Amino acid sequence: MHTMWKGTISFGLVNIPVKMHAATENKDIKLRQLHKKCKTPIKYEKTCPNCDEDVKNEDIVKAYEYASNKFVVLDEEELEALKKEQEDKAVEIVDFVQLEEIDPIYFEKSYYLSPNEGGSKAYALLREALTDTGKIGIAKMMIRSKEQLAVIRVYKDSIVVETIHYPDEVRAVGDVPNVPSQESVGKKELDTAKMLIEQLTTEFEPEKYKDDYRTALMELIEAKKNNKEIEIGGEPKAKPDNVVNLMDALQESLDKAKSEKTKTTKPKKKTAAKKKTTTTKTSAKKKKATS
Repeated sequence: MHTMWKGTISFGLVNIPVKMHAATENKDIKLRQLHKKCKTPIKYEKTCPNCDEDVKNEDIVKAYEYASNKFVVLDEEELEALKKEQEDKAVEIVDFVQLEEIDPIYFEKSYYLSPNEGGSKAYALLREALTDTGKIGIAKMMIRSKEQLAVIRVYKDSIVVETIHYPDEVRAVGDVPNVPSQESVGKKELDTAKMLIEQLTTEFEPEKYKDDYRTALMELIEAKKNNKEIEIGGEPKAKPDNVVNLMDALQESLDKAKSEKTKTTKPKKKTAAKKKTTTTKTSAKKKKATS
């Protein structure tokens, strides 16, 4: 697994040399843009509209636009020095909290941590301490020129870093348009909705969720690559009608969920009865042998 960062995690006076590895990967299928006429990939040139000329990478500088068309230019040396100053600091766990206290809206990206040379014992110590207390650590760290707020927690046998958004990066929910503040909900509708949720409640098994679009797209790509025909589409799914009686929709959904659950539920009574019959026969044999 590729190491993307090396550093030190510290809590109190304990320092743990660690390596960081990406815990997730983007499985999106990237499509190139070609010229329809000759199937050549399209290039994107960097040009200056003011000078009307192509610009090389060495002629590009970074700047912050503090007002319309007004910029503060930042030297690459200044940015590198600032970045190094932050990267040289240890990633210090400043607080320990309960995971449940952090709303999922704050979470951004996950990374695995592995112990670097000489860090195995301290790594195992932090892992066991976090597991036994049920707590997670809150820390700050530099990743790719950005200071990140992060959570240090245990996932299975590994310590994981979860980068999380700062509060000012999460947009105010009050800015969301058309959210009803008070809406009259009938008791019968609410009870039926709760029953529907109960019918659809199950244990989380991530393996059962698949990216159907990505699978279908790869099948199409493979078929076209091998000059095979593939049938796309079929009967379009009926779109839900918004102008519908809410109670009727809830009841129909509940009936469907009950029907599906009945189909997938394995009959356990027969197994129990069979086990009971087997036990009775075994007991009879033992009794006969004793006689």
